Amino acid sequence: MEKSGCRQQLPFSLLFALWFTCCLAQTTPSNTATPAPTPSLSPKPQTERIKVKLTGFPRKHNEGRIELFYKGEWGTICDDDFSIANANVLCRQLGFVSATGWTHSAKYGKGQGKIWLDNVLCNGGEKSIEFCRSRGWGNSDCTHDEDAGVVCKDERIPGFVDSNVIDAHVDENKIEEVRLRPVVPLARKRQPITEGVVEVKHRDGWVQICDLGWTIKNTRVVCGMLGFPHEKKVNKNFYKLYLERQKNYFLVHSVACTGTEVHLAACPLEFNKPNATSTCAGGMAAVVSCMPGPLFMQNSGLKKKLKISTNVRLKGGARVGEGRVEVLKNNEWGTVCDDRWTLQSASVVCRELGFGSAKEALTGARMGQGLGPIYMNEVRCLGQEKSIWNCPFKNITSEDCQHMEDAAVRCNVPYMGFENSIRIVGGRSTYEGRVEVQVGSKWGTVCSTGWTTKEAMVVCRQLGLGYAMHAINETWYWDSSNVTEMAMSGVKCTGNEMSLSQCQHHKTISCQKSAAKFAAGVICSETASDLILNAPLVQQTVYIEDRPLHMLYCAAEEDCLSKSAAKANWPYGHRRLLRFSSQIHNIGRADFKPKAGRHSWVWHACHGHYHSMDIFTHYDLLNANGTKVAEGHKASFCLEDTDCQEGVSKRYECANFGDQGITVGCWDLYRHDIDCQWIDITDVKPGNYIFQVVINPNHEVPESDFTNNAMKCNCKYDGHRIWLHNCHVGDAFSEEAERRFEKYPGQLNNQVS
Repeated sequence: MEKSGCRQQLPFSLLFALWFTCCLAQTTPSNTATPAPTPSLSPKPQTERIKVKLTGFPRKHNEGRIELFYKGEWGTICDDDFSIANANVLCRQLGFVSATGWTHSAKYGKGQGKIWLDNVLCNGGEKSIEFCRSRGWGNSDCTHDEDAGVVCKDERIPGFVDSNVIDAHVDENKIEEVRLRPVVPLARKRQPITEGVVEVKHRDGWVQICDLGWTIKNTRVVCGMLGFPHEKKVNKNFYKLYLERQKNYFLVHSVACTGTEVHLAACPLEFNKPNATSTCAGGMAAVVSCMPGPLFMQNSGLKKKLKISTNVRLKGGARVGEGRVEVLKNNEWGTVCDDRWTLQSASVVCRELGFGSAKEALTGARMGQGLGPIYMNEVRCLGQEKSIWNCPFKNITSEDCQHMEDAAVRCNVPYMGFENSIRIVGGRSTYEGRVEVQVGSKWGTVCSTGWTTKEAMVVCRQLGLGYAMHAINETWYWDSSNVTEMAMSGVKCTGNEMSLSQCQHHKTISCQKSAAKFAAGVICSETASDLILNAPLVQQTVYIEDRPLHMLYCAAEEDCLSKSAAKANWPYGHRRLLRFSSQIHNIGRADFKPKAGRHSWVWHACHGHYHSMDIFTHYDLLNANGTKVAEGHKASFCLEDTDCQEGVSKRYECANFGDQGITVGCWDLYRHDIDCQWIDITDVKPGNYIFQVVINPNHEVPESDFTNNAMKCNCKYDGHRIWLHNCHVGDAFSEEAERRFEKYPGQLNNQVS
């Protein structure tokens, strides 16, 4: 109104000049005058965020064909005038620090649908591709043979929220946030809140929804988005007495969900008109009651009654309720291909595992690649199914999908407030620092005695900061000006807990090194490596060799023989060795690198190489009760990329004191004929055993999943020959199959029984 008043006092000529200038500024030049329009600033969308994803084949998680989500539809970018500056902008939008290259001519395959942008010209500093010059949205003379792609540097922007996902695409201006407000004082203090008045965030406050016409389907959607798999009936009479005494403001007076939506804003809604005289005549504020999954349930009696799926699981996720989707078939776990992967299908998985609806459906192995069978493709759930196995899907063939297309989910989980009782301070970013916990009303540090990767994993999960990159035992180099007293000691976690308080710890503080510089610390990361052994190759390559002692001097130096070798009559005689090949894959989302820097690697003159890790693998032979009858300690000879899957380049090699590690999508092969690639079984008697290989046994280098680090085989040794059978990664079989494996009777008459 003030602007209007001023305008009336301006001279007419000045008012006309302002109006004319304004019109010119808002008018877009016509393209009809020029057949090849000059790139202009793309208009900023007013009602939706531009989403970017990498897709296509073959590719790694940090490269692929660029696709943009605009006006409800995915489309590509033409490669005309494309540059590294464009790639830098796009890679930063995807959460990578920069681009290392770009591709043309549909290197990652041809897209479908719209070609959204053409002749894109960025200077490299834009926050989004929409702010770069172009021909305008949907204006292109290209075909999909010219689809552009990018190669991003495999380093994430700290704190970046992953955008390479399928999410709800709801209008956030309509409904931003939904909560349940409990009316019973005791219920307000308990987490999670499972029952209460449905409230919607509106401007700076919270408003209610009229319950006229409210159905159980609406309740299902609300419960799902708040992290609960099931809904319950609510006692409306109890709430009616309470709500009659309260002043309510009804923003929404009609909701008509089908029950399959993942967000209330995706349901048909009718908003109250500002001048309406009666906003909820004959009704009251909507109230819902939700049933949490077993993981979040307070009542231990109900926990046992509530069962979650045993033939679906999530693997490789850092946070609760996220991971690669794996399904069980014929007692073996396998993955799901991401073709036609939707929020509805993802929600079915989330709910059957005891979480709410899906927050995001992830494609392109965003939670790491599986290893083994791919069981499902083109899953088409409606959203009401009890299990993903009830949804229509196609059986897979090797031509259809590869593990770089493994589907994953992020589920809605109940708010528990765990992050409020822990913090990391003193570091250079929100991902680095000294751990402090709240005990009662006081904050304090944590004793670092016994502090390992497992404890660090819990801290990073509790703070929502991803995976643990390092567990720090000395924090003297971080700012200690505000160091508090020690509040927790003796912490011992399994690594699966949701908060540090759920781990074992001392009732009273007891710490050998209680000085501030020995307080526990962590460094977290959004990505992590994941090593896994090729089990079939071990089974295919096993054999026995009687190796003369005069050829084993180096191996003895490396401590690769059993203790009895020291008493042998060197150089006469021999040792009996169980030999095999090991092919170790990195199926995670970050390169596997030794914890120790190259300045501390140990040179071994005998073999002419550096050891970057004290212990990289354990090779063991166990009897029926789990006792070791032979062991083959194996230091890391040299971690390098022996070979990689198609489209992935080698990055690490041992030659000339090179960098050591295993790149994502690559593997390190230790052939059966190299030193120490064996178990010394000279002293082992004939019998039935379990052969076991454990990678990264001390968890020296953090990974996204440690449950797949062990590989086991049934072993039969008759004194002359050896057989391996049922070789599998530790978590590849069902519980029933694993029990059968443990009872495997060995072989009779050289035939597997």
